[in-house]
Amino acid sequence: MAASRPRRPAPRRAAVLGGNRIPFARANGRYARASNQDMLTAALDGLVARFGIAGERLGEVAAGAVLKHSRDFNLTRESVLGSALDPATPAYDVQQACGTGLETVVLTANKIALGQIESAAAGGVDTASDAPIAVNEDLRRALLAVNSARTTSGKVRALAALRPGQVVPEVPRNVEPRTGLSMGEHMALTAREWGITREDQDELAAASHRHLSAAYDRGFFDDLVTPYLGLTRDDNLRPDSSTEKLATLSPVFGKGEGATMTAGNSTPLTDGASVVLLGSDEWAAEHQLPVLAHLVDAETAAVDYVHGGEGLLMAPAYAVPRLLARQGLTLQDFDYYEIHEAFAATVLSTLAAWEDPDFCAGRLGLDAPLGSIDRSRLNVNGSSLAAGHPFAATGGRIVATLSKLLHEKGPGSRGLISICAAGGQGVVAILEGA
Repeated sequence: MAASRPRRPAPRRAAVLGGNRIPFARANGRYARASNQDMLTAALDGLVARFGIAGERLGEVAAGAVLKHSRDFNLTRESVLGSALDPATPAYDVQQACGTGLETVVLTANKIALGQIESAAAGGVDTASDAPIAVNEDLRRALLAVNSARTTSGKVRALAALRPGQVVPEVPRNVEPRTGLSMGEHMALTAREWGITREDQDELAAASHRHLSAAYDRGFFDDLVTPYLGLTRDDNLRPDSSTEKLATLSPVFGKGEGATMTAGNSTPLTDGASVVLLGSDEWAAEHQLPVLAHLVDAETAAVDYVHGGEGLLMAPAYAVPRLLARQGLTLQDFDYYEIHEAFAATVLSTLAAWEDPDFCAGRLGLDAPLGSIDRSRLNVNGSSLAAGHPFAATGGRIVATLSKLLHEKGPGSRGLISICAAGGQGVVAILEGA
């Protein structure tokens, strides 16, 4: 008689137990001398302190950064080793541009769902202040020649061959490699295609500042943000922002009279880190930690923005309908929507696409448009336009914020997350309040 195989446990839903981030800082400001590792370690230690898990061995930690030095090759593991977590906690890096933070949540939540681990921390970090600067190809070859020379005289000859023109670093450029256009320039094309007005963008940006300021004032972020290097709030936040003030700014992306994107309705370069604590319901109970929300499902998508005529940041418009179909939900079945404000025009173009019959039929293959959403449920505590956008740190900020909102709303409440990313990608997810 053949031995019976052990039964594999049925998948379970991973729980979001809370989050922690450091205040986000404008690039070349308060965190100008902080490294990715410094900031990620600070965010982890804040999480550890908040949830009383010092010395705890988590199932794993996943995080990442978009802008990384070569010294950051094992960034997340080194940050764990520098934190108060048990050094036996395994860790690894992930990178999916601005979708990195949410992708780490999905990856670790899936492992919890499958019973492979019981707990995890997930998130991301980025510094635009400490962006890596590479040497040019001529200098790299010259340095290789110096390094490979076997004698002192050989090294001297190799060094003597250097010319001043070779000692010029390659300054990092915020452009898509295949188009040479910056993300803002790409978004300006999409905004023009969808007819997104300057007034609507400024109104959305002003609302983001207004909502974030109000959330800070009522203490919403007291258990989500840990002060760092003298900052207690995101220093991009402008509580007195208004559409009238934003209307005075000159366009920075797009060309001609139709240019609508300014520094006020676009996210600034920012430094910061965020992490989320995840676990099984059983692990949470053992540690007497309340569950805020559960991850229901997630989806990723990509668009051909190089040859296909689609906007660089429009992939979430494709990912969300797939996710809704799988879950048997409509776009209107949510209490809250977190649509990442890469630019105000990104949010407005995505919403316009879901309302457009031709787009939904021709590009999404739907019988009817997804329709509009209740705008009073959108980014209710502010988002990237006000808080800032350290690329890989944005997902952790949004997951922690939405989970707390859903917990306050009550069991069964639903939230939708949509994050666009460089390379024409998008990561979206559904959370349910516990």
